[in-house]
Amino acid sequence: MGSFEFTPSNFPFENRNALLDDYTPDELVGRDEEIREYHAALQPAIDGSQPDNIFLFGKTGVGKTAATRFLLDKLVSGSSEYGVNIHTGRMNCDGLDTSYRIAVETVNAFRDADQKISETGYPRSTVYDMMWDTLDDLGGLIILVLDEIDHLQDDSLLYQLSRARENKELTSARVSVVGISNDLSYRDRLSPKVRSSLCERSINFPAYTAGELQQVLSQRESIAFQNGVLDDGVIPLCSAYGAQESGDARKALDLLLKAGDIAQESNASTVTVEHVERGRELLQREEVTRGILGLNDHERILLYALSTFTAREETPVRSRKLYQRYENLATNSGSDALTSRWMHDHLDELEMLGLVSVTKRNEGSSGGQYKTITLDQELEPVLDALEETIHESGVHTSVESWL
Repeated sequence: MGSFEFTPSNFPFENRNALLDDYTPDELVGRDEEIREYHAALQPAIDGSQPDNIFLFGKTGVGKTAATRFLLDKLVSGSSEYGVNIHTGRMNCDGLDTSYRIAVETVNAFRDADQKISETGYPRSTVYDMMWDTLDDLGGLIILVLDEIDHLQDDSLLYQLSRARENKELTSARVSVVGISNDLSYRDRLSPKVRSSLCERSINFPAYTAGELQQVLSQRESIAFQNGVLDDGVIPLCSAYGAQESGDARKALDLLLKAGDIAQESNASTVTVEHVERGRELLQREEVTRGILGLNDHERILLYALSTFTAREETPVRSRKLYQRYENLATNSGSDALTSRWMHDHLDELEMLGLVSVTKRNEGSSGGQYKTITLDQELEPVLDALEETIHESGVHTSVESWL
C-alpha cells in the first residue's frame, strides 16, 4: 500500500483556479457587444449620476454573472480613483427568495459583523426601515445585484427600491438594481406598477457560439495551463461540446478542467482529446446523478420502472405497461401508487430534465392515441443513482445482471 503523501504536482496546470466558476479574468472575451452595452448603462455611475436599473437575460453559462463581476470590479476601482462614492452588493435569490430575506441580507451586507440582524423576529416594515437607514448611512450610489432574480416570490422590494427617493425613504443615497435572470419571461410576470416604476434597461446575452467559446477557453488556457501541454484538438473539442450544450461557457470550462484533472491523475505528458472524451462521460454521469437525486420518491420509482424495460431492450414502452410496472414497484416499496394521470404529468417533467423521451402516437380508430417512453440516458449511471430506490423496491429480474 502506498504512503499517500501529499506532494506538489501541478502538471499540467499553472493556475487551476482560473478554470473555476468564481474566477474573473482581467479581460472578458467573446461578449464584446454585450459588454459595450452594459458598460454604457453603468457609465452614469462614474459621472456621479444614478444609472437606470439594468436587467440581464440569457441562459445559464452565457456570461451574465461574469460580465457583472468584471464591470463592477472596474467600476469600484474607478470610483476610488476618481473619488466617487459607490458601493456594490450581490445576492443570489435562489437562496433568498422573498423581499423580506433580500432586505435582511442587504442590511447585513453593509453592516459590521456586530451589527448584523437575524432573519426572524422583525416585522417587514421594521426590516425595511433598517435597510433605508443602512443605505443612507453609506450615502452615494449603491448598486444591488440580484442574481437569479426570477426566484423572488414577490416584487415588493423592487417597487420599494424604485420609489425610495420619491417616498423620502432615502435622502443621501441612491440605489440602482442589476437583475440577472435565466427566464426571458420574468419581466412579464412583474406587477404593472413595478414594471412602470423600474425604468430599467434590458440587455440580452445570447448563447455562445463555438467560435466565441474557443476565445474564452483559449484565454483561460493561457492562464490555467503550462505552456504547450494541450494537444491542438482539445480547445476546439471542448468548445464544440459547449456549443452543443446551449452555448454554455461554464460547461465548456468544466470539461476543460476535468480533462486536465484526468491527465494529471494518469500521469500523462499532455492533455489529449481522449481526456476530453473521458471527462465528458464522467461529467454526464455526474449530471445524471444530480438530476435523479433531485427527484421525489415516486419519480425515482417511475424511472426505475422504465429502466427495467430498458435493461431488456423493450423500449420504447407504452405508457400503460410502464404504469403497471410502476404500480408493482411502488407496492414493493411500501408506498401507495399514484394515479396514471400523475405519471403522465411527471413524464413530461422527466423529459424536460433530459432523462426520458416521450413520443405521442396516433393509430386512428384501430389503435387509438397513446404515448411511448424511452430512457434518454445510459442505463448504468441511472441504475447507480437509483441504488436506494432499487433496494427499497426490490431488484427486478431484468436488472440483476447490471448490478
